[in-house]
Amino acid sequence: MMQPLGILDGKIINLDDLILPMEDRGHQFGDGVYEYTKVYDGHCFGLQPHLERLYRSLRELRIPAVYTIEELAGFHELLIKETGIQNGGIYLQITRGVAPRVHSFPDKAVPKLTMSLRPAGSGNASLWENGAAIILIPDIRWLRCDIKSLNLLGNVLGKQEAKEAGCFEAVMIRNGIITEGTSSNFFVVKDGVLWTHPVSPLILKGVTRTFVIDTLAPALGLPVVEKEFSPAFLQSAEEAFLSGTSTEIMPIVTIDGKPLSGGAVGPVTRKVQTAYKQLIAQACGE
Repeated sequence: MMQPLGILDGKIINLDDLILPMEDRGHQFGDGVYEYTKVYDGHCFGLQPHLERLYRSLRELRIPAVYTIEELAGFHELLIKETGIQNGGIYLQITRGVAPRVHSFPDKAVPKLTMSLRPAGSGNASLWENGAAIILIPDIRWLRCDIKSLNLLGNVLGKQEAKEAGCFEAVMIRNGIITEGTSSNFFVVKDGVLWTHPVSPLILKGVTRTFVIDTLAPALGLPVVEKEFSPAFLQSAEEAFLSGTSTEIMPIVTIDGKPLSGGAVGPVTRKVQTAYKQLIAQACGE
C-alpha cells in the first residue's frame, strides 16, 4: 500500500509526526537549502545533478555537509522502498540546525535533514498537451537566486499572482530583462534558436534547463543562445516554454492574455518535450 512518508536525520517518520523544533533556523530564518527530485517508475530521475547542486547551495550558505552524496542517494531509495510510491516527488531540506535565535551563525548547531515522498499529481496533463498561460511580473527576489535556498517568499507571491490571474506561471522581469519563472526556467524559440537567460546569480541553474541545453538541444540540432532578452524580444518570438523538475517541458501559448504563435503549441517546443519524455524513459526504464 502506497503511503507518503518522511525521513528525519536518516530515520523514517510519518508526515504527521510533530518534529519541528521551535528554534530550527529553517523555521525562523529560512536558513537552509532544498532540492526536489522526481520519481518515475520507482527510479529517481537526475538525482546526481540534484545532489551536486544541493552541495553547491550548502557551500554558498556555509552550511556543513554532514551526509555524503551516497548516504543521501540511499535515503531516496529508502523512501521509495518504504512508501511503495513508484511515481512521485522527493522533497529534501537541510537547515543550519537548531539554536537560540540570533542572526549570526550559531557555534554548535548541527544541520538538520528532512525528506518526504508524495505521489505525483496528474494536474498538468492537459497543459502539457495543449499549452499553458503565463503572466509577466516584476522580479522582487533577493540577488542570490542561484542558491536553492528556503527564502522563497518572492516566488510564493509571484505564483499566487499567477494563480489569481488564472495562469500556470509568472515569469519575472528585472531591470527590463526576463529572468525566469517563479518555479521554472524560461526559454523562447526565435528563428529556430533556443534563447534563455544566462547562468548568473539572478536565476537558478535548473537541472531540467541543463538537460535541455546540454543533451536535448544538441540531439535535435537546435542552437542555444544563453543571453539576456527583453519582453519585446519575447513578443517577437515564435514559441516559448518553461522547464523544471515538476514542470518538465511546459509549452506556453498565452502571455498576459495574448496568444503566442496563434495560441497553439509550436513544433520546436513539441520536439523538445518529446525528447525529454524519451530521456526519462531511457533513464528510468519506463
